[in-house]
Amino acid sequence: MPSRFIAATAAVVVIATGAISSQDFKARAIAIHRQAPLIDGHNDYPWALRELDPGRSLDTADLSKPAPKLMTDIPRLRQGGVGAQFWSVYTPSSMTDKEATRVTLEQIDTVHRMVQRWGETLQIAHTADEVERGFTNGKIASLIGMEGGHAIDNSLPTLRMFYALGARYMTLTHNGNLRWADAAADKPAHGGLTRFGEEVVREMNRLGMLVDLSHVSPDTMEDALRVTEAPVIFSHSSARALCNVPRNVPDNILGLVAKNGGVVMVTFVPGFISQEVANFDAKPEAERKGQTPPRATLSQVADHIDHIRKVAGIDHIGLGGDFDGITQVVQGLEDVSKYPDLTAELLKRGYKDGDVRKIIGGNVLRVMRGAEKVAASLQKRRPPSTATIEQLDGKS
Repeated sequence: MPSRFIAATAAVVVIATGAISSQDFKARAIAIHRQAPLIDGHNDYPWALRELDPGRSLDTADLSKPAPKLMTDIPRLRQGGVGAQFWSVYTPSSMTDKEATRVTLEQIDTVHRMVQRWGETLQIAHTADEVERGFTNGKIASLIGMEGGHAIDNSLPTLRMFYALGARYMTLTHNGNLRWADAAADKPAHGGLTRFGEEVVREMNRLGMLVDLSHVSPDTMEDALRVTEAPVIFSHSSARALCNVPRNVPDNILGLVAKNGGVVMVTFVPGFISQEVANFDAKPEAERKGQTPPRATLSQVADHIDHIRKVAGIDHIGLGGDFDGITQVVQGLEDVSKYPDLTAELLKRGYKDGDVRKIIGGNVLRVMRGAEKVAASLQKRRPPSTATIEQLDGKS
């Protein structure tokens, strides 16, 4: 029997008996990451740097070298097959008005300086085509994601200037309600979006800025999905059916995301992945004292992906690790180098290579192109909005 037939027969036997080794799945995973860009929806390195050094000197945490205090550096981004990264320009909800605007500008400056400093590896990207070109050229495409609409200080012109500086998504709220939108972690004040909040969504559509619904209340999710003309994202959220916390996405919203064409980027925050971890974290500190904390696992992250596939479909899943924005880690997903291990787990569960390519980045590229197409159409039909919050919602 010719050797090629012997090899083929052996391969069939291995597959039939389920004897494919974990190394084989990992090798396949690494190959997929070389073929298609993994696009992570949320990384808080810029804020982690700020906490290490208020002056935000890039020498404090040199990305080009292993950074044991952090979860992100260029060697581990390369090891993890990261092809594009939304760098979060996070500003805490406790910062309001002009302070929030200033700090967000400082965070955007940090991202631009990162790309200038490590230009042999990082490349600014504004569009889906630029992400793909960067990946083809061996660069890690660097996109900017604003975390919290408080940064615009209730001003649509400010929103437009953030877009001009490179911001390509905005999370409508962080943990606190705004004058125009309710947050998941706060008591409802508006029942979702106000009229001005709806105008923010419309103006983001006109610009081509992705509407990010992580952190917002279910009512805000529904209102934004009703108003938007472009696909939305959840930059770092998981499935509420598997871990019942306010930051996760309910099944009814998953159904609406599928109709909208958007994507939910599964996050690696342990308390959003494991109900055991969430329950433990919710206990008073005195009750937790002396107990061994439960751990979330890579397998549980894959369970969230399975659930979103079941409810919304394979075209509506992405990844948003939240690395360097978390203090606890998922076992098996401790830093940005670990993405191929998650990909290998999906392959082990029977996901096809093409479906994996969608999850790691293809779905996000489709959403970006959808938002770009909507913006091109809207800009032909309407000028920038000059509405104010006082005109639409009255004086506070």
